Amino acid sequence: MYRFCESPLTVEDALRLKAEHGAAARFIAGGTDLLIDLARGGAEIGLIDLTRIPGLADIWEEDGALHLGPLVTHNQCVRSRLVVARAFPLARACWEVGAPQIRNRATVAGNLVTASPANDTIVPLLALDASVRLESAARGCRTVPLARFFRGVRQVDLADDEMLTRISVPLPAAGRRGNFIKLGLRRAQAISVLSVAGSLACDGSDWQEATVTHAAVALGAVAPTVERATEAEDYLTGKTLTEETIAAAARLAAAQARPIDDLRGSASYRTAMVETLVARLLRQLRAGRERDGWLESPVTLWGDTQGRWPVASRPGSEATVNGTVVELEGGMTLLDSLRAAGFLGVKEGCAEGECGACTVYLDGMAVMACLAPAERAAGSEVVTVEGLTGPAGQSTELLHSVQQALIESGGVQCGFCTPGIVMSAAALLAERASPSRTEAQEALTGNLCRCTGYRKILDAVVAAGRGVKDQE
Repeated sequence: MYRFCESPLTVEDALRLKAEHGAAARFIAGGTDLLIDLARGGAEIGLIDLTRIPGLADIWEEDGALHLGPLVTHNQCVRSRLVVARAFPLARACWEVGAPQIRNRATVAGNLVTASPANDTIVPLLALDASVRLESAARGCRTVPLARFFRGVRQVDLADDEMLTRISVPLPAAGRRGNFIKLGLRRAQAISVLSVAGSLACDGSDWQEATVTHAAVALGAVAPTVERATEAEDYLTGKTLTEETIAAAARLAAAQARPIDDLRGSASYRTAMVETLVARLLRQLRAGRERDGWLESPVTLWGDTQGRWPVASRPGSEATVNGTVVELEGGMTLLDSLRAAGFLGVKEGCAEGECGACTVYLDGMAVMACLAPAERAAGSEVVTVEGLTGPAGQSTELLHSVQQALIESGGVQCGFCTPGIVMSAAALLAERASPSRTEAQEALTGNLCRCTGYRKILDAVVAAGRGVKDQE
């Protein structure tokens, strides 16, 4: 699947390895896009895993800007008070990406480098005038505005020896409002049919009457790259947000879109929905309702890790799986390696991060084992469904409260997807002892049940949290 996987402990070592291998090696952080590409027949390359380098998962404010390191994940943004307060469109977009297990691995930097026009975080970052810092061992650092970083579909201004080391967002003036809206074919785990993000400022507190002083609108999945709707922005500036103004700006944005027909939607449908979503976005901002539906404490399934991977020392070659030291074979996904080592409770349902049947805990975080390289488990702790009730040596007859509740509610069905559902549900109960039904739904967005019947599964999760046998 890949030729090698190196784990440098410093940025300098990472840049040296990239200079040495050039295009024959790729940086990997989350790997949620890269490993799928390799599995689908991409060129066989080497991997340079950045997740053991300290300091790259930081979010901080400095010199009038919000900064994200290259290992900052989508779930970190969702939980970051700084991002939610100062760059809310980015937080909202991160929440729309994949499912908790994917958001625990996938990084914002990786989303930018993949450079699909349907990638969610590009859209708000473009609307927020973000820039990226690129670094190489030979030439040092350079800063590129995000608008110039993208050259085409999956093409970016990044040399073979360069690494994206920082994303920076200018801090907006007080009172600016923004949001992100995504249109997908389902509520979770959906690639965007199209998306819009916007950031507005007005010269007064009453946005029904005030004049727009700043307007930024970005459109995703309607052109070869994510683009700003510049004609709509120019039109909005200096006007009040009347229904007529909003409708005219939405039409201008739609006229600037250049969508294509594909499996997710036709060009004509996308054009019509650009107009609809831009108008919806502007109305939300005018009414100050952009944060409607936002959860104060979103579900992450990351335990007490705060979304950070251990970076203490060189990992060696062995992993601790369910309390036992195991030599896992490399050059493959963690899913394949665990199954080769005999941990058959980890199921392969899709091998693309769609179904969640392979959910395991890696260093305390729920992840899709099909989207992590096996080498990342070296020196780390892995828990599979076989080890869920406790460390090796404890009674194998014990059941986790979720497993018992699934039996009693009738939620156990064919059993193929059940191990992943159990792992996600157990992670939720570790995160919050008595989850609501909405929180249970959020926790299981990454787990498909091919037999359907989600109602009894959700009944079991809520019942396990309440410590009762029957869901009333």
